[in-house]
Amino acid sequence: MALNIRRVVTGHDAEGRAVITIDEQAANHVSNRPGHDSIVVWTTTETPADFSDDGDGANWQVTTPPIPGGSIFRIIEYAPGVASRMHRTDTVDYVVVMSGEIDMRLDDEQEVHLKAGDVMVQRGTNHDWINRGSEPCVIAFALLDATP
Repeated sequence: MALNIRRVVTGHDAEGRAVITIDEQAANHVSNRPGHDSIVVWTTTETPADFSDDGDGANWQVTTPPIPGGSIFRIIEYAPGVASRMHRTDTVDYVVVMSGEIDMRLDDEQEVHLKAGDVMVQRGTNHDWINRGSEPCVIAFALLDATP
């Protein structure tokens, strides 16, 4: 299991013109459990984001709590039989299933089945992702800090 994601980031040159600042295979892999591979694409430390910072927004050690006042954009692959991990973040998560299928379980055991092309808005609820299928499931997540 190894996500292979091309990451293209734009910015500005010294004259303020638009330029490509990064064009590479994303390399910031994080795994929180067996059967899970996550790539951090970009993070911000404040809202609104500061465009004047030329640092690489992927160079962030992401943990379950969100970046206070910021955002995280990451792509996660869940292998079939991924280990269970009930968790909650104080974020609004915009979720897009890119490929495969997955079940999202809430702490009351309620579940919803999602497949490629489905979207979800996760609003700070306790949840788990379970891949009961035979193929990996790849999901894009944009997490925005929120007040519980």
